[in-house]
Amino acid sequence: MDRRHFLAQTGAMAALFAAPPAFAAARPKLIGIQLWTVAKLLAQDFEKTIAMLAGLGYRELEMYGPYDFSDDRNKASWAAVTPSLGFSGSGFFGRTAAQVNTIMKRHGLKVPSLHTDIFTLQTGMGKLAEAAHALGATYVTLPSLPAEMRKNLDDYKRAADLFNRIGQDAMRHGVRFGYHNHGYGLSPIDGKIPLRTLLDATDPKTVFLELDVYWNFAGGGDPKEYLSRYKGRYKMVHLKDMKGVHHFDGDGGNSSQWIELFQYLTYLGDGNLDMKGIIKAAEASGVEHYFVEQDRADDLMVAIRGSADFLKKNGFR
Repeated sequence: MDRRHFLAQTGAMAALFAAPPAFAAARPKLIGIQLWTVAKLLAQDFEKTIAMLAGLGYRELEMYGPYDFSDDRNKASWAAVTPSLGFSGSGFFGRTAAQVNTIMKRHGLKVPSLHTDIFTLQTGMGKLAEAAHALGATYVTLPSLPAEMRKNLDDYKRAADLFNRIGQDAMRHGVRFGYHNHGYGLSPIDGKIPLRTLLDATDPKTVFLELDVYWNFAGGGDPKEYLSRYKGRYKMVHLKDMKGVHHFDGDGGNSSQWIELFQYLTYLGDGNLDMKGIIKAAEASGVEHYFVEQDRADDLMVAIRGSADFLKKNGFR
């Protein structure tokens, strides 16, 4: 593809992304899943696991990194934690994006979003976007902001400036930047909610959002209120349910606090969160993609089958 053709194509895609979602009301709700949910299974047999998900009724997948082109700092951090995880597979599991796309098409699946890291978003947008295009993905999504970048309100303001730059760069490459907040930043600092400080200072035309309903609630937020407050910004949600009512023992800013709440995770409809109300609020907000995510389960197959069945009974296909 020559430069003129590439720029024309990229400009057309950017114009499409910027257009108002006039047809959003007719968008079907497809059953999706974040692949981190089945990470161990993918490491054992990638295509068999993809086929299993398709058989359960999942139609959209969100992938997680690092990828072969990811920033070396992200690869190093991943290598440091894999011994404790019990598996090392991530990204495209030794395949190219084109090969993964062939597998997805074979099983009738789409990949709307790729989770990535802050460093790759800053230094490798070109290769990240190239992989996204090969998979037909729209969003390149940051799953969390590193702890050293969110210590105070000024950090959140600086993060907003960074996100605006990343969002503009993503649009220039024909993709959209998304931010998934893990549940931190919901406790007031000097009378202000840090997450709102961040979101209010980002450009709604270039910085899009992914709501994790479980971690938002655990951090003291109300998922339905956030979907309403930032209507049109949330394009994706992570759906997971909670047994009982539980919040972080702190500000939700580190993995030890997240792990403490893993024990209360359950599949959709088996917990106490208002999943039907949240989904209704997500529809009204303009959410495009719904991903089941089960960070932990006593019986993974029961969990992912149960969530898929719940969604089928509530207007998803």
